[in-house]
Amino acid sequence: MSDNKIHVYLMPGMAANSSIFEEIKLPETQFVTHTLEWFVPEKGMSLVDYAQKMCEKIHEPNPILLGVSFGGMLVQEMAKLMQVRKVIVVSSVKSKHELPKRMIFAKYTKVHKLLPTGLVNNVELLAKYAFGETVTKRLHLYEKYLSIRDKYYIDWSIDQIVNWDQDTPSDEVVHIQGDRDAVFPIANITDCIPVKNGTHTMIIHRARWFNEHLPTIILE
Repeated sequence: MSDNKIHVYLMPGMAANSSIFEEIKLPETQFVTHTLEWFVPEKGMSLVDYAQKMCEKIHEPNPILLGVSFGGMLVQEMAKLMQVRKVIVVSSVKSKHELPKRMIFAKYTKVHKLLPTGLVNNVELLAKYAFGETVTKRLHLYEKYLSIRDKYYIDWSIDQIVNWDQDTPSDEVVHIQGDRDAVFPIANITDCIPVKNGTHTMIIHRARWFNEHLPTIILE
């Protein structure tokens, strides 16, 4: 394999597996694509500890890290621990100031601890948490995408999201956000590349947009 290719690591969103990237195709002449998968954290693991463990799965120097939603927060933490060429976050946030009010409310009231996460095998409910949309129409699809159903992992993820403490984004972060994202509304987001009619699941439903634009965004 030629050393001058750019290695791109893709990190899915909360509870999702890497099949959300199956339609993302970068030109193989320039890029090598790798996918990362969530694992159930050890008890008491912080997001930084988790990021450290995830960094061990990266075997190429100076990669591009692309993360979706909660995966976007994770890759930003990973980039503090290793040398990266660029970080791209999709349908995500770059600091605690971009979190929606209901998540900030949850942080202070701990209301998120009351969510019925024991029902994680209910895909409809899991999709509501993970994707912020009601998905009765495409439920079979979401069963494929949302394969991490461990209650401890879900509780841990929600807790890490609402308590994320990043104050200022790093300069190397490029943010791509749909203007119809129901989980992280674009109204709270500063300095991003907007995707018209993009929802929280646009990495799946708008793959053509990403295939057209990602090569340029990576190389800029």
